[in-house]
Amino acid sequence: VQLQASGGGLVQAGGSLRLSCTASGLTFSRSSVAWFRQTPGKERAFVAAMRWRNDIANYADSVKGRFTISRDVAKNTAYLQMNNLKPEDTAVYYCAAATISTTTPNTNSWTSWGQGTQVTVSS
Repeated sequence: VQLQASGGGLVQAGGSLRLSCTASGLTFSRSSVAWFRQTPGKERAFVAAMRWRNDIANYADSVKGRFTISRDVAKNTAYLQMNNLKPEDTAVYYCAAATISTTTPNTNSWTSWGQGTQVTVSS
């Protein structure tokens, strides 16, 4: 299983970015997907997740109303649309997948991880 995250970059506060997570070796029609982020010296933090059954999503309080997780089964790609970005959103963003139907924020439940993509939000 391989997950490839992309779409990070430098953006001004208030701007938008869309992250993509392309999978090989699994299908998002039967795998839940999540996004986490990490800054230096801190643990990886939950951002959003979508369960493969019923597309139910879960968001961290800090991103609710600004970020949207989605998936395109035909492209086997998941997305994280990030709007109204803030400097505190600066981090390396990782996508993760699990074959169970879940939106858990627990990193241990996510069995496959991508390599991360840097998002930097300037003030």
